[in-house]
Order: sequence, then C-alpha cells, then structure tokens
Amino acid sequence: MENLNFALIGQRIREIRTSRQFTQEYLAFVTDVNVSHISNIETNKVKVSLTLLVSICNALDVTVDYILGNEYHAPASVLEKELLNTIKDMDEPKKEQLLRIAKVL
Repeated sequence: MENLNFALIGQRIREIRTSRQFTQEYLAFVTDVNVSHISNIETNKVKVSLTLLVSICNALDVTVDYILGNEYHAPASVLEKELLNTIKDMDEPKKEQLLRIAKVL
C-alpha cells in the first residue's frame, strides 16, 4: 500500500473548514487540540492521527471517506462488488470465457 497523501488530507480539511467559515481556533477548540496543531495538519507539517481525523470530521460535519476520497480505491458500485465476488470463485477457463463475453458486450 502506498503512503497516504497527508498534504492532500490537510488541504481538504482546510478547504472544508474555510467553506464552513470556521476558524482554526474554533476547530482546535471543538477537537481539544491547540491551534498550531490544526495549522500544522493543514500545512502538512504533522500527520493527523486517526482519532483526531474522526474528531475533525465530526466537527466539520463530513465523513472520513469524504476527506480520504482520493486515498480510498474500491469498486464503484454494489453491482461491481457482486461481479467480483462471483468471479473470484471461478476457475481460470471460466474467467477467460467470461472475459471474452464481456468484451463482446
């Protein structure tokens, strides 16, 4: 697994915070950290912990996956997940046959 892009995470936190017109002071207060820590997260001088990220997301009223959107890669739909689950149990000849069928479609 590649390392998380903490610079992008901090940037997203800043963008959301400012779009909600929250100050770093406010975010620091509601997450029980000091202002410099929030600043350091937003400028990628420190890495945000999972616990603090959850607190920040709660304060900003966003989900963690919204902040980590560029870091998380998964099938786009339930249908794709179901297809992958079905295919994983097939033997190789059936997988090859299914691939040929899918390419024709």
